[in-house]
Amino acid sequence: MNRTNATPSTAGLRRSLASFARLVRVPNLFTAPPDVILGAVLVSGGRPSVPLSSLAGVALASVLLYAAGTTLNDYADADEDARFRPERPIPSGDVSRTRARNLGIALLGSGVVVAAVAGGPTTGVVAAVLGLLVALYDGTLKDTPLGFAAMGGCRGANVALGMAVVAGSPSAPTPPTWVSLVPVVVALYIAGVTYMAESETGAGDSGAVLVGMAGVGLAVGSVVVAAAAVGIGPSDSATLAVAGGLLVWFAAWTGRDLLTAYADPRPGTIGPAVGTCVLGLVVFNAAVAGLLSPAWGVVAAAFVVPAVGLSSAFDVS
Repeated sequence: MNRTNATPSTAGLRRSLASFARLVRVPNLFTAPPDVILGAVLVSGGRPSVPLSSLAGVALASVLLYAAGTTLNDYADADEDARFRPERPIPSGDVSRTRARNLGIALLGSGVVVAAVAGGPTTGVVAAVLGLLVALYDGTLKDTPLGFAAMGGCRGANVALGMAVVAGSPSAPTPPTWVSLVPVVVALYIAGVTYMAESETGAGDSGAVLVGMAGVGLAVGSVVVAAAAVGIGPSDSATLAVAGGLLVWFAAWTGRDLLTAYADPRPGTIGPAVGTCVLGLVVFNAAVAGLLSPAWGVVAAAFVVPAVGLSSAFDVS
């Protein structure tokens, strides 16, 4: 009797957990910590000069803020999803719109608090700015010409979150000028991916896919420029192996799906291309981090494993 009574309860719990995992885009959550790792490595010039507990806490904050963004995005898009994506948690009835709103607000506040506790006041301020960008994007900007910039700004601010936790350390060196451009490149890359994603529910637009391709080209070019700025040469075999290998992986992985989407632009090809570009950001981050610290480049790249693994069960875009 107990087994019979427990079965429906267990099934209901699993369905509820799966619904919330879909709501927060659980594969995407693993793409947030590499942003923070990249920022920390950039400012420190290699090994972050802060306790690993602080870095881990700020990485957790970035995950909470990302989860808030995807949750509030689905809350805002509930009517559109009812027409184009009825299988999503809110239109399918698995998660109520009110519960999604409340969860998103709670995650947003928690992310800011965790960032401040783990990384200090400056990191808390950056997290608050990131939280504001998330709220603005999901609340008012996403369907405007500023929406793409706002989404890109969220990712750039996530890299800045990692930069802030190290910049507050007394032993942090003064980073070179090129370092400040990396969050801008990340922001532009994600802005292009977001622009491409907007055509996913339409008839398809090869021009939008070209924007995504341009973002990948910008990202690849920036790593080459950064390598020259760092002074990477033939004798830096470990750096070339890690950073170079990751860069080739990033270009080949994203390029394959982007070329498919460009040749046949429709939701069935654009959606996977968007998902690949989102997950591919992990590899790009790792490639840049690998220029300064091959070990940290490998650590950042490791996050792609759970992200890709979970993407087979949960949507990314």
